[in-house]
Amino acid sequence: MSEKMAQTAAGAGSDFDRLTLDWYIDKLVQALVFIGGISAIVFIIGIFVFISREGFGFLLGEFNFKEFFFSPNWRPTSETKETFGILALVAGTASVTGLAMLIAIPFSLGAAIFIAEFASGKTREFLKITVELLAAIPSVVWGFIGLAIMNPIIIETFDVPVGLNVLNAGVILGLMAAPIMTSIAEDALNAVPDPYREAAEAMGATRWQVIYKVVLPAAKNGLLGAVLLGVGRGFGETMAVLMATGHSINIPTSVFDSVRALTATIAAELGETAAGSPHYQALFTIGIFLFVITFIINLAADLVVRGVKKG
Repeated sequence: MSEKMAQTAAGAGSDFDRLTLDWYIDKLVQALVFIGGISAIVFIIGIFVFISREGFGFLLGEFNFKEFFFSPNWRPTSETKETFGILALVAGTASVTGLAMLIAIPFSLGAAIFIAEFASGKTREFLKITVELLAAIPSVVWGFIGLAIMNPIIIETFDVPVGLNVLNAGVILGLMAAPIMTSIAEDALNAVPDPYREAAEAMGATRWQVIYKVVLPAAKNGLLGAVLLGVGRGFGETMAVLMATGHSINIPTSVFDSVRALTATIAAELGETAAGSPHYQALFTIGIFLFVITFIINLAADLVVRGVKKG
């Protein structure tokens, strides 16, 4: 009897040890997940604090709101009068991003509709893998394509002296943004419940009518979020834009004009600028501006995806 009680007590002790170990493992995993989740917020705050600290001196000193945002003259190294106007840089960034979205949105939404609604089996899997591979291509490779391939094609096709312009960068940036937009849009379309499609088909709707009148309206928040994230991707791109735009400070009047983007200006000039100088601080002020704009775009995308946006 005593031997059986000892075995029972040993078994209970073993179960207690396992439960205790499982509890500690569970708490450890929870802590790791919490640290992983909060680290992104900490890193973002840290980046913003660093950028703000470096650009704060310019904001308190040489910064002139009217000149900074409404002057097209960016001459930070002028020997007579330093000028820090980013209007031409903003115009260059907006023109390239706008053209890229005109190219990317139809292609990405069309690809997402085909993958989600028409493709099946191995065809769908192949297309999804291809889209993911396109999204993984480094931006410097896209920039090299714009510099070495698109440049001579544009010169020969449109008979222009320079092929590094808004058109070149817009096409490259559109191709870069399209895979990300396609992936997000395809997820949004797949999230539409199948009973929606079945009910529309039961009422005699064709495949295109189901897509146009049922699926797309039901997935509009996710599709708008995909577009906004594509805009944010284009607005913050650096290397490809630097290599494909011609890097000329200019307010564009056509797609064949060379321009310079905000991100490309920081990348090209920061390494050759004396730390702590007004020029150095002005570049970080541009970084603050870019950070705020991209944050607003991504926040808007998140709100749209969650359905918080009204109207």
